Amino acid sequence: MNVDTKASVILCDRFVLRPLRASDRGLIKMYTSDERLARNTESIPHPLPPGATKAFIDRGLAENSEHDIWVMDGSDHGLAEVLGVIALKRLDDRQSEIGYWVAPAFWNTGFASEALGAIVEANPQGAETLVGQVFQDNPASGKVLTHCGFQYLGDAEVFCVARDAAVPTWTYLRKCG
Repeated sequence: MNVDTKASVILCDRFVLRPLRASDRGLIKMYTSDERLARNTESIPHPLPPGATKAFIDRGLAENSEHDIWVMDGSDHGLAEVLGVIALKRLDDRQSEIGYWVAPAFWNTGFASEALGAIVEANPQGAETLVGQVFQDNPASGKVLTHCGFQYLGDAEVFCVARDAAVPTWTYLRKCG
């Protein structure tokens, strides 16, 4: 894994993590329209309203965006141009929150673990700690975090837009460096 900080590209074995771009809208819209995916995220509504994908991309590309977003792009390896998305949200000068999703067609391929491992190694925001949380009814996502060295911190709950309900979560933490 190598980081090209000038282009904000992180090279992985089976794909690259590259910045989000407007041309990703079609595939992101197709994937995030899937209820199985939306129900495993806090913020993706289901059904997906018109303009939601464009608004997500516009927010992600904005100069003052609170998130750094990378697309898992497998096109150089004979895979789809968008396999999923991984993002970091800076919580303060020392801590960032990780979030990710992989398109259902690519579940159980190890792509999430590969992307998360690359982000942890690159540590593009220079965080001292990374935090992540997953819904308790999505233990596979919790395994991704523990596989990448995150330690269980505790239980909480967050509101899930697609479920229109508060959902119990597991929270994890990883010290960097």
